[in-house]
Amino acid sequence: MTTKATNTESQKSYASATISKTKKSQVEIMGSISESVLNSYRAKALKNINDSVTIDGFRKGLVPENILVTKVGPMAILEEMAELALSKAYIDIIVDNKIDAIGKPATQITKLAENNPLEFKITTAVMPEIKLPDYKKIATKEMAKSTADETKVTDKDIDDTILRIRKSRAPHEGHDHEKMSPEEHEKAVEAAMPELTDDFVKKIGDFTDVPDFKNKLSSMLSEQKVNEAKDKRRIRIADAIAEETQVEIPDIMVESELHRTESQFSADIERMGVKLDDYLKHAKKTLEDLRKEWRPYAEKKAKLQLILNSISSAEKIKPEMKEIEEEVNHIIEHYKDADRESAYTYAETVLTNEKVFQWLEKADK
Repeated sequence: MTTKATNTESQKSYASATISKTKKSQVEIMGSISESVLNSYRAKALKNINDSVTIDGFRKGLVPENILVTKVGPMAILEEMAELALSKAYIDIIVDNKIDAIGKPATQITKLAENNPLEFKITTAVMPEIKLPDYKKIATKEMAKSTADETKVTDKDIDDTILRIRKSRAPHEGHDHEKMSPEEHEKAVEAAMPELTDDFVKKIGDFTDVPDFKNKLSSMLSEQKVNEAKDKRRIRIADAIAEETQVEIPDIMVESELHRTESQFSADIERMGVKLDDYLKHAKKTLEDLRKEWRPYAEKKAKLQLILNSISSAEKIKPEMKEIEEEVNHIIEHYKDADRESAYTYAETVLTNEKVFQWLEKADK
């Protein structure tokens, strides 16, 4: 679809703009800026250049115009004028035409000459149109698949956990593990692990005796199973809704998710005391190889966030300001270098997503 927009007398930042939708939720803007509007930015362009260049014999910012023009050339000044004019025109175009732009636009000047209008092409990603399925019905169907057995703690669960704890406390002195087979190693550990006694449980935590330890362990395992069941349930709901959702995900959103994944991965590697370059060398991979592996996950995550945002908007689901502020304060307290504005955006997104999932889980109520 292509639309044309022309500014009004009170809005003279651009002369015309033709807007066309392209692939992957992008729009292309072909437009022009009049010669008079372009020339109105000359004084500002000269000041910007004057403040940024160094010319022998003159203080920065105080170079006479004729000398400045001779030094940098008229085209450099014209290009600075164009950049200033385009910055204003772009904002006015997206506001006038209600374009929900995301990310940084790609700008191309197609015609620039003295005493002529400026012509340009701008490509920008936009928030994509999304066609949601009957998400209430889907959520209800997936919720029905949950069973009480998912959160039930059995005697075997408790026994297996106790066995793992006892094995983890087994001494390793006198065992040459490098010469042992896996079976021999397992037998050696089992032979050395401590017995389950009152003294043993008192040493490993706040427990009075074995029955108290088992009761508290059962409660811990129950909570763990509840959380695991919730995560699995939400993955089922999200996957089922995403499968029936029609949306074209902009590359910029996928790239943003890839950047977050890369940053998190790098941080995790460094916490292990390993440099990213050393890890890549050992794994015989490049960062681009990893990004290719992460891309399907990034696309899935970007799509899910679009879905959750759309449901939040449609159902008017959002956290209270007090909740967001509390979460922001919690983030700032634990991450001293965190930017408050970024923390606010993160907190609002996380809390909104949680409330949307809570709403979906009760959609059949």
